[in-house]
Amino acid sequence: MSDRRPRAAWRRQPEPPASTAPAAQSEQRPSVIQATLYRDGRRVSSPGTLAETFRQLREHPDGMAWIGLQRPTEEELHSLAAEFDLHELAVEDALEAHQRPKLERYGDTLFVVLRAARYLDAQEEVDFGELHVFVGPDFLITVRHGAAPDLSAVRRRMEANPDLLALGPEAVLYAILDAVVDGYAPVVAGVQNDIDEIETEVFGGDPAVSRRIYELSREMVEFQRATRPLVGMLHGLMAGFAKYGTDEELQRYLRDVADHVTHTSERVDGFRQALTEILTVNATLVTQQQNAEMRALAEAGFEQNEEIKRISSWAAILFAPTLVGTIYGMNFEQMPELGWSFGYPFAVGLMGMVCVSLYVIFKRRDWL
Repeated sequence: MSDRRPRAAWRRQPEPPASTAPAAQSEQRPSVIQATLYRDGRRVSSPGTLAETFRQLREHPDGMAWIGLQRPTEEELHSLAAEFDLHELAVEDALEAHQRPKLERYGDTLFVVLRAARYLDAQEEVDFGELHVFVGPDFLITVRHGAAPDLSAVRRRMEANPDLLALGPEAVLYAILDAVVDGYAPVVAGVQNDIDEIETEVFGGDPAVSRRIYELSREMVEFQRATRPLVGMLHGLMAGFAKYGTDEELQRYLRDVADHVTHTSERVDGFRQALTEILTVNATLVTQQQNAEMRALAEAGFEQNEEIKRISSWAAILFAPTLVGTIYGMNFEQMPELGWSFGYPFAVGLMGMVCVSLYVIFKRRDWL
Protein backbone atom coordinates (compact mmCIF):
# COMPACT_ATOMS: atom_id res chain seq x y z
CA MET A 1 0.00 0.00 0.00
CA SER A 2 2.95 2.31 0.53
CA ASP A 3 4.40 1.87 -2.99
CA ARG A 4 4.01 5.15 -4.88
CA ARG A 5 2.99 4.66 -8.47
CA PRO A 6 2.61 7.23 -11.24
CA ARG A 7 -0.94 8.56 -11.29
CA ALA A 8 -1.41 7.65 -14.93
CA ALA A 9 -0.96 3.99 -14.04
CA TRP A 10 -4.02 3.81 -11.83
CA ARG A 11 -6.24 6.84 -12.38
CA ARG A 12 -8.60 7.42 -15.24
CA GLN A 13 -7.70 10.21 -17.62
CA PRO A 14 -9.51 13.52 -17.00
CA GLU A 15 -12.84 13.88 -18.73
CA PRO A 16 -13.47 16.75 -21.12
CA PRO A 17 -14.70 19.89 -19.34
CA ALA A 18 -18.22 19.51 -20.75
CA SER A 19 -18.70 16.09 -19.12
CA THR A 20 -17.53 17.26 -15.70
CA ALA A 21 -20.02 20.10 -15.44
CA PRO A 22 -22.75 18.06 -13.72
CA ALA A 23 -20.26 16.76 -11.18
CA ALA A 24 -19.02 20.27 -10.48
CA GLN A 25 -22.56 21.36 -9.71
CA SER A 26 -23.13 18.52 -7.24
CA GLU A 27 -19.83 19.29 -5.53
CA GLN A 28 -21.24 22.53 -4.20
CA ARG A 29 -23.37 20.59 -1.74
CA PRO A 30 -22.43 20.97 1.98
CA SER A 31 -21.64 17.26 2.41
CA VAL A 32 -17.99 18.00 1.55
CA ILE A 33 -16.62 18.66 5.01
CA GLN A 34 -13.06 19.41 3.99
CA ALA A 35 -10.73 18.72 1.10
CA THR A 36 -7.04 19.37 1.71
CA LEU A 37 -3.93 18.88 -0.40
CA TYR A 38 -0.63 18.00 1.36
CA ARG A 39 2.93 17.82 0.17
CA ASP A 40 5.79 16.47 2.31
CA GLY A 41 3.49 16.40 5.32
CA ARG A 42 2.43 20.05 5.08
CA ARG A 43 -0.80 21.63 3.93
CA VAL A 44 -0.57 23.08 0.44
CA SER A 45 -4.16 24.21 -0.10
CA SER A 46 -7.78 23.61 0.91
CA PRO A 47 -9.89 23.50 -2.26
CA GLY A 48 -13.53 24.41 -1.91
CA THR A 49 -14.88 21.79 -4.32
CA LEU A 50 -14.08 18.28 -5.47
CA ALA A 51 -13.36 19.52 -9.00
CA GLU A 52 -10.77 21.95 -7.68
CA THR A 53 -9.24 19.20 -5.55
CA PHE A 54 -8.94 16.92 -8.57
CA ARG A 55 -7.32 19.69 -10.62
CA GLN A 56 -4.74 20.61 -7.98
CA LEU A 57 -3.87 16.97 -7.35
CA ARG A 58 -3.16 16.49 -11.05
CA GLU A 59 -0.88 19.53 -10.98
CA HIS A 60 1.07 18.14 -8.00
CA PRO A 61 1.75 14.43 -8.65
CA ASP A 62 3.82 14.19 -5.47
CA GLY A 63 0.98 15.51 -3.27
CA MET A 64 -1.65 13.75 -1.19
CA ALA A 65 -5.34 14.62 -1.07
CA TRP A 66 -7.38 14.13 2.08
CA ILE A 67 -11.10 14.43 1.36
CA GLY A 68 -13.71 14.21 4.08
CA LEU A 69 -17.44 13.86 3.43
CA GLN A 70 -20.49 13.22 5.58
CA ARG A 71 -23.47 11.38 4.11
CA PRO A 72 -22.48 12.26 0.54
CA THR A 73 -24.85 12.13 -2.40
CA GLU A 74 -24.65 9.41 -5.01
CA GLU A 75 -23.33 11.93 -7.56
CA GLU A 76 -20.48 12.96 -5.28
CA LEU A 77 -19.35 9.41 -4.64
CA HIS A 78 -19.57 8.53 -8.31
CA SER A 79 -17.48 11.60 -9.10
CA LEU A 80 -14.84 10.39 -6.64
CA ALA A 81 -15.05 6.87 -8.03
CA ALA A 82 -14.47 8.13 -11.56
CA GLU A 83 -11.49 10.25 -10.51
CA PHE A 84 -9.77 7.79 -8.20
CA ASP A 85 -10.91 4.55 -9.84
CA LEU A 86 -12.78 3.30 -6.78
CA HIS A 87 -14.34 -0.14 -7.01
CA GLU A 88 -18.10 -0.10 -7.54
CA LEU A 89 -18.73 -2.56 -4.69
CA ALA A 90 -16.92 -0.32 -2.21
CA VAL A 91 -18.82 2.72 -3.50
CA GLU A 92 -22.11 0.85 -3.08
CA ASP A 93 -21.20 -0.03 0.51
CA ALA A 94 -20.28 3.57 1.26
CA LEU A 95 -23.63 4.77 -0.06
CA GLU A 96 -25.78 2.27 1.81
CA ALA A 97 -23.91 2.35 5.13
CA HIS A 98 -24.97 -0.09 7.89
CA GLN A 99 -21.96 -2.25 7.08
CA ARG A 100 -20.03 -4.46 9.43
CA PRO A 101 -16.40 -3.47 10.17
CA LYS A 102 -14.23 -4.90 7.43
CA LEU A 103 -11.15 -4.41 5.33
CA GLU A 104 -11.10 -5.00 1.57
CA ARG A 105 -8.33 -4.45 -0.94
CA TYR A 106 -9.15 -3.50 -4.53
CA GLY A 107 -5.87 -3.27 -6.42
CA ASP A 108 -3.98 -0.25 -5.08
CA THR A 109 -6.96 0.95 -3.06
CA LEU A 110 -7.80 -0.16 0.45
CA PHE A 111 -11.40 0.07 1.64
CA VAL A 112 -11.99 0.09 5.39
CA VAL A 113 -15.28 0.19 7.31
CA LEU A 114 -15.14 1.22 10.97
CA ARG A 115 -17.81 1.52 13.66
CA ALA A 116 -17.10 4.42 15.99
CA ALA A 117 -18.87 4.94 19.32
CA ARG A 118 -19.40 7.70 21.83
CA TYR A 119 -21.06 7.76 25.25
CA LEU A 120 -23.91 10.23 25.77
CA ASP A 121 -23.90 11.21 29.44
CA ALA A 122 -27.31 12.90 29.45
CA GLN A 123 -29.13 9.89 27.97
CA GLU A 124 -26.76 7.33 29.52
CA GLU A 125 -26.56 5.45 26.25
CA VAL A 126 -24.04 4.59 23.54
CA ASP A 127 -24.30 6.27 20.13
CA PHE A 128 -22.69 4.46 17.20
CA GLY A 129 -21.39 6.02 14.00
CA GLU A 130 -20.03 4.50 10.82
CA LEU A 131 -16.92 5.54 8.91
CA HIS A 132 -15.82 4.36 5.48
CA VAL A 133 -12.24 5.03 4.40
CA PHE A 134 -10.76 4.75 0.91
CA VAL A 135 -6.95 4.68 0.95
CA GLY A 136 -4.99 4.97 -2.29
CA PRO A 137 -1.38 5.71 -3.28
CA ASP A 138 -1.84 9.48 -2.92
CA PHE A 139 -5.34 10.03 -1.57
CA LEU A 140 -7.50 9.27 1.44
CA ILE A 141 -11.28 9.67 1.39
CA THR A 142 -13.42 9.44 4.51
CA VAL A 143 -17.20 9.02 4.36
CA ARG A 144 -18.96 9.50 7.69
CA HIS A 145 -22.41 8.24 8.63
CA GLY A 146 -22.97 9.61 12.13
CA ALA A 147 -21.43 12.09 14.55
CA ALA A 148 -18.48 9.93 15.59
CA PRO A 149 -15.55 10.02 15.22
CA ASP A 150 -14.25 13.60 15.28
CA LEU A 151 -11.95 13.57 12.25
CA SER A 152 -11.13 17.27 12.61
CA ALA A 153 -9.13 16.36 15.72
CA VAL A 154 -7.29 13.68 13.73
CA ARG A 155 -6.51 16.21 11.01
CA ARG A 156 -5.12 18.72 13.54
CA ARG A 157 -3.04 16.01 15.18
CA MET A 158 -1.54 14.88 11.89
CA GLU A 159 -0.83 18.43 10.71
CA ALA A 160 0.98 19.06 13.98
CA ASN A 161 3.28 16.12 13.13
CA PRO A 162 4.48 16.70 9.54
CA ASP A 163 7.00 13.85 9.70
CA LEU A 164 4.25 11.35 10.39
CA LEU A 165 1.90 12.90 7.83
CA ALA A 166 4.66 12.75 5.22
CA LEU A 167 4.51 8.94 5.40
CA GLY A 168 1.41 9.09 3.24
CA PRO A 169 -2.25 8.04 3.31
CA GLU A 170 -1.53 4.89 5.34
CA ALA A 171 -0.27 7.08 8.19
CA VAL A 172 -3.58 8.94 8.15
CA LEU A 173 -5.45 5.62 8.14
CA TYR A 174 -3.61 4.45 11.24
CA ALA A 175 -4.30 7.80 12.93
CA ILE A 176 -8.01 7.35 12.17
CA LEU A 177 -7.91 3.81 13.54
CA ASP A 178 -6.26 5.12 16.69
CA ALA A 179 -8.90 7.84 17.07
CA VAL A 180 -11.73 5.33 16.68
CA VAL A 181 -10.19 2.93 19.20
CA ASP A 182 -9.36 5.73 21.66
CA GLY A 183 -12.99 6.83 21.38
CA TYR A 184 -14.00 3.48 22.83
CA ALA A 185 -12.33 4.30 26.19
CA PRO A 186 -14.98 6.82 27.39
CA VAL A 187 -17.67 4.39 26.27
CA VAL A 188 -16.12 1.59 28.31
CA ALA A 189 -15.90 3.89 31.36
CA GLY A 190 -19.53 5.01 30.92
CA VAL A 191 -20.79 1.45 30.53
CA GLN A 192 -18.84 0.34 33.60
CA ASN A 193 -20.51 3.11 35.60
CA ASP A 194 -23.92 2.08 34.24
CA ILE A 195 -23.33 -1.52 35.28
CA ASP A 196 -22.35 -0.41 38.80
CA GLU A 197 -25.57 1.62 39.03
CA ILE A 198 -27.61 -1.29 37.71
CA GLU A 199 -26.20 -3.63 40.35
CA THR A 200 -27.27 -1.16 43.05
CA GLU A 201 -30.74 -0.85 41.50
CA VAL A 202 -31.13 -4.62 41.23
CA PHE A 203 -30.54 -5.21 44.93
CA GLY A 204 -32.51 -2.08 45.76
CA GLY A 205 -35.62 -3.56 44.15
CA ASP A 206 -36.05 -0.91 41.43
CA PRO A 207 -38.83 -2.22 39.14
CA ALA A 208 -37.47 -0.30 36.10
CA VAL A 209 -34.04 -1.94 36.21
CA SER A 210 -35.02 -4.86 33.95
CA ARG A 211 -35.64 -2.52 31.03
CA ARG A 212 -32.33 -0.75 31.62
CA ILE A 213 -30.46 -4.08 31.67
CA TYR A 214 -32.10 -5.11 28.41
CA GLU A 215 -31.29 -1.83 26.65
CA LEU A 216 -27.67 -1.86 27.83
CA SER A 217 -27.33 -5.50 26.73
CA ARG A 218 -28.46 -4.53 23.23
CA GLU A 219 -25.88 -1.74 23.16
CA MET A 220 -23.18 -4.22 24.18
CA VAL A 221 -24.19 -6.47 21.29
CA GLU A 222 -23.64 -3.52 18.95
CA PHE A 223 -20.38 -2.71 20.71
CA GLN A 224 -19.20 -6.27 20.18
CA ARG A 225 -20.04 -6.01 16.48
CA ALA A 226 -17.92 -2.87 16.31
CA THR A 227 -14.85 -4.11 18.18
CA ARG A 228 -14.55 -7.84 17.55
CA PRO A 229 -14.04 -7.64 13.74
CA LEU A 230 -11.58 -4.78 14.25
CA VAL A 231 -9.17 -7.15 16.00
CA GLY A 232 -8.95 -9.37 12.92
CA MET A 233 -8.69 -6.36 10.60
CA LEU A 234 -5.69 -4.94 12.45
CA HIS A 235 -3.95 -8.30 12.51
CA GLY A 236 -4.58 -8.53 8.77
CA LEU A 237 -2.89 -5.17 8.28
CA MET A 238 0.05 -6.26 10.42
CA ALA A 239 0.39 -9.43 8.35
CA GLY A 240 0.96 -7.26 5.27
CA PHE A 241 3.79 -5.17 6.74
CA ALA A 242 6.54 -6.93 4.80
CA LYS A 243 4.57 -7.30 1.57
CA TYR A 244 3.65 -3.63 1.30
CA GLY A 245 6.81 -2.18 2.85
CA THR A 246 5.06 -0.43 5.75
CA ASP A 247 7.23 2.07 7.58
CA GLU A 248 8.62 0.82 10.91
CA GLU A 249 7.13 3.76 12.79
CA LEU A 250 3.70 2.93 11.40
CA GLN A 251 4.22 -0.72 12.33
CA ARG A 252 4.75 0.25 15.97
CA TYR A 253 1.81 2.59 15.75
CA LEU A 254 -0.52 -0.11 14.44
CA ARG A 255 0.63 -2.69 16.99
CA ASP A 256 -0.25 -0.25 19.77
CA VAL A 257 -3.70 0.30 18.26
CA ALA A 258 -4.16 -3.49 18.00
CA ASP A 259 -3.29 -3.90 21.69
CA HIS A 260 -5.85 -1.27 22.66
CA VAL A 261 -8.65 -2.71 20.57
CA THR A 262 -7.94 -6.23 21.89
CA HIS A 263 -8.21 -4.91 25.45
CA THR A 264 -11.43 -3.07 24.60
CA SER A 265 -12.93 -6.15 22.94
CA GLU A 266 -12.18 -8.21 26.03
CA ARG A 267 -13.81 -5.59 28.26
CA VAL A 268 -16.93 -5.56 26.07
CA ASP A 269 -17.14 -9.35 26.23
CA GLY A 270 -16.89 -9.08 30.01
CA PHE A 271 -19.62 -6.45 30.11
CA ARG A 272 -22.00 -8.63 28.14
CA GLN A 273 -21.32 -11.61 30.40
CA ALA A 274 -21.80 -9.45 33.49
CA LEU A 275 -25.12 -8.12 32.17
CA THR A 276 -26.29 -11.66 31.48
CA GLU A 277 -25.48 -12.64 35.07
CA ILE A 278 -27.12 -9.49 36.45
CA LEU A 279 -30.24 -10.21 34.42
CA THR A 280 -30.34 -13.74 35.87
CA VAL A 281 -29.93 -12.41 39.42
CA ASN A 282 -32.60 -9.79 38.81
CA ALA A 283 -35.01 -12.45 37.51
CA THR A 284 -34.33 -14.53 40.62
CA LEU A 285 -34.93 -11.57 42.93
CA VAL A 286 -38.12 -10.65 41.08
CA THR A 287 -39.34 -14.24 41.37
CA GLN A 288 -38.56 -14.27 45.10
CA GLN A 289 -40.39 -10.99 45.56
CA GLN A 290 -43.41 -12.31 43.67
CA ASN A 291 -43.38 -15.49 45.75
CA ALA A 292 -43.23 -13.41 48.93
CA GLU A 293 -46.17 -11.30 47.77
CA MET A 294 -48.18 -14.39 46.87
CA ARG A 295 -47.36 -15.93 50.23
CA ALA A 296 -48.48 -12.75 51.99
CA LEU A 297 -51.70 -12.77 50.00
CA ALA A 298 -52.28 -16.43 50.88
CA GLU A 299 -51.68 -15.73 54.57
CA ALA A 300 -54.04 -12.77 54.43
CA GLY A 301 -56.66 -14.95 52.74
CA PHE A 302 -56.20 -17.67 55.38
CA GLU A 303 -56.65 -15.17 58.19
CA GLN A 304 -59.70 -13.79 56.46
CA ASN A 305 -61.16 -17.29 56.18
CA GLU A 306 -60.58 -17.87 59.89
CA GLU A 307 -62.41 -14.67 60.72
CA ILE A 308 -65.28 -15.70 58.47
CA LYS A 309 -65.46 -19.06 60.26
CA ARG A 310 -65.69 -17.37 63.65
CA ILE A 311 -68.35 -14.95 62.50
CA SER A 312 -70.34 -17.72 60.83
CA SER A 313 -70.11 -19.92 63.94
CA TRP A 314 -71.41 -17.23 66.29
CA ALA A 315 -74.11 -16.35 63.79
CA ALA A 316 -75.27 -19.99 63.75
CA ILE A 317 -75.18 -20.17 67.55
CA LEU A 318 -77.25 -17.04 67.92
CA PHE A 319 -79.61 -18.11 65.16
CA ALA A 320 -81.08 -21.04 67.15
CA PRO A 321 -82.53 -19.05 70.10
CA THR A 322 -83.56 -16.30 67.70
CA LEU A 323 -85.56 -18.85 65.69
CA VAL A 324 -87.33 -20.26 68.77
CA GLY A 325 -88.04 -16.82 70.17
CA THR A 326 -89.34 -15.60 66.83
CA ILE A 327 -91.77 -18.54 66.48
CA TYR A 328 -93.23 -18.14 69.96
CA GLY A 329 -93.47 -14.40 69.52
CA MET A 330 -96.03 -14.64 66.75
CA ASN A 331 -99.02 -14.05 69.14
CA PHE A 332 -101.18 -16.86 67.70
CA GLU A 333 -103.94 -18.14 69.99
CA GLN A 334 -103.69 -21.74 68.93
CA MET A 335 -100.05 -22.72 69.47
CA PRO A 336 -98.65 -25.85 71.14
CA GLU A 337 -97.53 -25.59 74.74
CA LEU A 338 -98.92 -22.04 75.27
CA GLY A 339 -100.92 -23.18 78.29
CA TRP A 340 -98.19 -25.53 79.66
CA SER A 341 -96.71 -24.31 82.92
CA PHE A 342 -93.27 -25.65 81.97
CA GLY A 343 -93.41 -24.16 78.46
CA TYR A 344 -91.19 -21.16 79.20
CA PRO A 345 -88.42 -23.08 81.06
CA PHE A 346 -88.51 -25.75 78.37
CA ALA A 347 -88.11 -23.16 75.57
CA VAL A 348 -85.25 -21.42 77.37
CA GLY A 349 -83.57 -24.76 78.11
CA LEU A 350 -83.96 -25.85 74.49
CA MET A 351 -82.36 -22.66 73.24
CA GLY A 352 -79.49 -23.01 75.68
CA MET A 353 -78.95 -26.68 74.82
CA VAL A 354 -78.86 -25.90 71.05
CA CYS A 355 -76.43 -23.04 71.58
CA VAL A 356 -74.10 -25.15 73.73
CA SER A 357 -74.24 -28.02 71.25
CA LEU A 358 -73.34 -25.75 68.34
CA TYR A 359 -70.53 -24.16 70.36
CA VAL A 360 -69.03 -27.57 71.14
CA ILE A 361 -69.27 -28.67 67.51
CA PHE A 362 -67.62 -25.50 66.17
CA LYS A 363 -64.96 -25.58 68.87
CA ARG A 364 -63.95 -29.13 67.96
CA ARG A 365 -63.60 -28.07 64.32
CA ASP A 366 -61.40 -25.10 65.34
CA TRP A 367 -63.88 -22.62 64.04
CA LEU A 368 -63.91 -20.85 67.40
